[in-house]
Amino acid sequence: MRAGRYLNVIPDTQFLLHCIRGLLPMVQTPPTETHENNKELVGKGNTQSQTWHNANDNINSKNYSSLWPLIIMPLYWTENRYTGVVINWDFVYWQADLIWIFMVLVFRAVDCSRMEASKHMEMGREFLSKGQFADALSHYHAAIDSDPKNYQTLYSRATVYLAIGKSKAALPDLDSVIRLKPDFIALMNIVLLSKLLLKARIERGNVLLKQGDIHQAKADFEAAAKADPSNTDVSKKLSSVEEVRQIIEEADDYFDVGDLASAEPLYSSAIKVCQWYADLYKNRAKCREKLGDVQKAIADYRTVTKLLPDSTETFYKISQLYYLTGDVEESLNQVRECLKLNPDDELCFPFYKKAKKLAKMRESLNQLVREERWMDCLDKATQILKTEKKVENIQLDVYRQTCKCNLNAGHFAESIAACSEVLKVGDPNDVDVLCDRAEAFLMFEKYDEAIEDYQKALSGHEESRRAREGLHRAQKLKKQVGRRDYYKILGIRKNANKMDIIKAYRKKARKWHPDNFSDEKQKKIAEKNFIDIAAAKEVLTDPEKRAQFDRGEDPLDPEQQQQGDFHHPFQSGFSFGENSGPFSFQFHFG
Repeated sequence: MRAGRYLNVIPDTQFLLHCIRGLLPMVQTPPTETHENNKELVGKGNTQSQTWHNANDNINSKNYSSLWPLIIMPLYWTENRYTGVVINWDFVYWQADLIWIFMVLVFRAVDCSRMEASKHMEMGREFLSKGQFADALSHYHAAIDSDPKNYQTLYSRATVYLAIGKSKAALPDLDSVIRLKPDFIALMNIVLLSKLLLKARIERGNVLLKQGDIHQAKADFEAAAKADPSNTDVSKKLSSVEEVRQIIEEADDYFDVGDLASAEPLYSSAIKVCQWYADLYKNRAKCREKLGDVQKAIADYRTVTKLLPDSTETFYKISQLYYLTGDVEESLNQVRECLKLNPDDELCFPFYKKAKKLAKMRESLNQLVREERWMDCLDKATQILKTEKKVENIQLDVYRQTCKCNLNAGHFAESIAACSEVLKVGDPNDVDVLCDRAEAFLMFEKYDEAIEDYQKALSGHEESRRAREGLHRAQKLKKQVGRRDYYKILGIRKNANKMDIIKAYRKKARKWHPDNFSDEKQKKIAEKNFIDIAAAKEVLTDPEKRAQFDRGEDPLDPEQQQQGDFHHPFQSGFSFGENSGPFSFQFHFG
């Protein structure tokens, strides 16, 4: 064969490209020499041997540019005796040989591509059988790159996509399967092929139905039912499509006229079938928001962001709802997601600045509470209330903090007012607020009110140690009514510090010193009061005894101290002067 001669000459595909490029001008622009000039060229093929020898040298050195004379050199010219046309037969043969070489290379490439695709298909099946979806997917990608029109590979990849929950990615592959083999009904005699394509049609219908494309899903199920009339599953799918279509229409009608209470359950029914239909979640979220169920509305909008991840409008809506619930920090997180999609969004950017400012103030307030800087806490709370005057839940959260800060700052009336506002408008079973208000009630000796708050806190939070201990203390304090109240004796508040206690003690001791009274009856009263004043000082200036008294136990009461040694505060006696009777009281202030 003449091709063998040229295969020995052509060492690689680069030379083949040079040859083809050289032939194109010759094919397009044939020789224009006259008949007489062509005659002179006949028989000049004697130099062919030397020419091919030079060509081999140039090929071995890959000096292809010097081969152009070979390509365009006329060899074996002959003349048609009738027409006078001169034909270069070597050139004609060379063209045919080059075409043959090109076709061999093409068929070899196609064959290699199919072998590569088959190899990846086999590996994909192996990984799929092991449940290694990511590895299977990578091999199916490679197989489709090698053979993009293999419908079996496309269907296998769609199956993997569906297995990992990527229905949107599976849909184009299922479309390609049906497009490549639209005549699957006519191929019913090929059982395996018909089952595969029928399954592809049903799978696509399932995906479209979940996405809410009712019309196209119905078309797929109808085509599947026509191909396999005995398939009961397809018949059920068709019934389901029609049923959900009617439900959505009815829900939309209620929604349009503002009957949201009737629309909401219908949207919920439709979502059970069309789980990936974003519009259903949007409408149900609007219904739930208007009906007051904000948390469920947020949950629906969050689902929308998964179905439509580039929806800035949805992220903005979620951010607004979180802000209205008082969760400023989460509101800020959601509006940031919006700005990731569009940093200059006309709705999200201004709202971001507002939420960021408020979040910073709230964090500062919480830090002051942790540091127990109660007066600074009240100042910061006032700033927040001035900044946000409309959102009730944000204001309630501030009142919740002022309830605690006022209590610890000694502003008991203000604490009761703030706590009561939170319990009235917000959560009536807030355990911390109930305990704070109960403690404030105790400061005013409103024992019944305090006991009621502690009991309510325990009814909703049985594990609350603070509520349990507070209730026990309030009940003890109530039993002590009529007994000595050391705070009352000195005329001080229950949150008085040691300096205030000593100051009050000195003032009371001067007033009730027995030497100040000459009447025997008044002197006895003064002695009793003076003993109580000294007892109050002893208990309230001792941190351990004071804590015991605050828990409802009198450390100087013999009945409550039977388990320990009773110590009377005046067992060493007092000296009020030389004529003061059997008692010798010597009182030292401080």
